[in-house]
Amino acid sequence: MKIGILSRNAGLYSTLKLMEAAKNRDHEVVVINPLQCYMNIASKKPTVIYKKQVLSNFDAIIPRIGASVTFYASAVLRQFEMQGIFCLNSSLAIGRSRDKLRALQILSQQGVGLPVTGFAHSTKMTDDLIKIAKGAPLVVKLLFGSQGKGVVLCETKKAAASVIEAFREIDADFLVQEFIKESGGEDLRCFVVGNNVVAAMKRTAKVGEFRSNLHKGGTAAATEITEQERMTAIVAAQAMGLNVAGVDILRSKRGPLVLEVNSSPGLQGIEKATGLDIATMIIKYIEANQNKKNIVSF
Repeated sequence: MKIGILSRNAGLYSTLKLMEAAKNRDHEVVVINPLQCYMNIASKKPTVIYKKQVLSNFDAIIPRIGASVTFYASAVLRQFEMQGIFCLNSSLAIGRSRDKLRALQILSQQGVGLPVTGFAHSTKMTDDLIKIAKGAPLVVKLLFGSQGKGVVLCETKKAAASVIEAFREIDADFLVQEFIKESGGEDLRCFVVGNNVVAAMKRTAKVGEFRSNLHKGGTAAATEITEQERMTAIVAAQAMGLNVAGVDILRSKRGPLVLEVNSSPGLQGIEKATGLDIATMIIKYIEANQNKKNIVSF
């Protein structure tokens, strides 16, 4: 097969591992920086041009799209979808997962466990939002943050009101979410490929930090998960329409609660924690499914 990897940096661990895994299985691999692509949006022959060459004859595309370039990179991905090329995760699924509000609404509709969450436009509703989130301490998070950025733990009602007001002053959309104290600064990252959780790790926040993201200094270790946690991760990924996903789950008194569904989960942390070759699992999934067509939706 000829596989394209949409990535802005060919030297990143995840990109390198996917390239290596594909080449080890005798596939041709091309890394494509989506921001250096331009497109001919034609009714009969939609094309993607990269380095003055029309990209053609691809069997599959692996999108490794960073949050900051979601809009443009998703447009490039749609061009490949319009050509009938199998895309590991579709542009529609990526868009769903990147919008935290939309993702939570979809997950709620599917009955997936979630932290109690409030959303409003005006600061006039601040008191009601805090009540919805079961009072302080609570978490305020930006809708389009990633890697723990734009997530604030507010210890008091006054602090929560101040953060909400500050976000609204810069016209930022945000969620107000209950703080799950019993999780103790830990969460689970469940790595889903197809209909299976192929790996799981427990992430623990560093001292003085409530966010367990590895980018924020958290640590990770392989862990066993329950059947309920496994099914929660699979249902969450399927609800987004993602074939590959990193599902972040909190353990709570009322069962597993999904924090986020990541459409471009990093491989480095979970491969090192578990010792598993997840990149090869992804390539094998593509081999088994590359004849399937993505549903293009705008």
